[in-house]
Amino acid sequence: MTRNSREALDIMLGFIISFIFVLVAILILRQDWAHITGDAPPPSTVPPARLITKDELSLYSGEEDSKGLYLAILGQVFDVEKGLKHYGPGGGYHFFAGKDASLAFVTGDFTDTGLTDDVSSLSPAQVMVLYDWLTFYHKDYTPVGRLVGRFYSERGEPTEALLQVEGALEEGQRLKDQAQAEKQHLPACNSEWSAARGGRVWCATKSGGVQRDWAGVPRKLFSPGSGRSRCVCVQNSSTVENPNIQEYEGCPPHAESCPVRE
Repeated sequence: MTRNSREALDIMLGFIISFIFVLVAILILRQDWAHITGDAPPPSTVPPARLITKDELSLYSGEEDSKGLYLAILGQVFDVEKGLKHYGPGGGYHFFAGKDASLAFVTGDFTDTGLTDDVSSLSPAQVMVLYDWLTFYHKDYTPVGRLVGRFYSERGEPTEALLQVEGALEEGQRLKDQAQAEKQHLPACNSEWSAARGGRVWCATKSGGVQRDWAGVPRKLFSPGSGRSRCVCVQNSSTVENPNIQEYEGCPPHAESCPVRE
């Protein structure tokens, strides 16, 4: 190959490489511009939730000629076919099939009166238990839609009843957090009782399931309005300003152990 031929080949290869770089750059810029101007393909959308009426849900009771096996909790419908032995005919929980019986998940009332979706009587703590059940069904079973009625409108939107339940859930969580904070601040005492020695309560660096770097002293914490009390460990008795906290009779103020008389 002559020198001129070699130079011509090098020039041609240079043009080819340059052309490839330009082409790649154009493709990249085209994609970026499409993204900026909104010409890019739309992202995949989540299909709307299937809306199910009470009459339709009743057809999924698992009985002969039924369409399947569904149940609802707080208006959310789940396919529980894989739990046929529990929810199918003859199963221990068959009474939940084909309906929303949210109240009974908490009360354990499986009569016709108790198998209802009216949960307005539940306390915030009980609503938290109900949501634990809802979490269980999301984990173990397939959600298939929303039940039109108490908790969802005909458009699938949350009703006022559902918003009230969610408000109770928030209140339940607030009370739980408050109880956890109190448990850390005023942990329960250790206790023992024997026929020979009677009862005794005492504080240590671990009591009431709380590990800490202080022991504290036993005190009676009264529940307002009930007259009932429980033993808690107070870190610094001289700074306690809670009128519901009282000393044990016949026990020195700074003693870590106190006898309990019935």
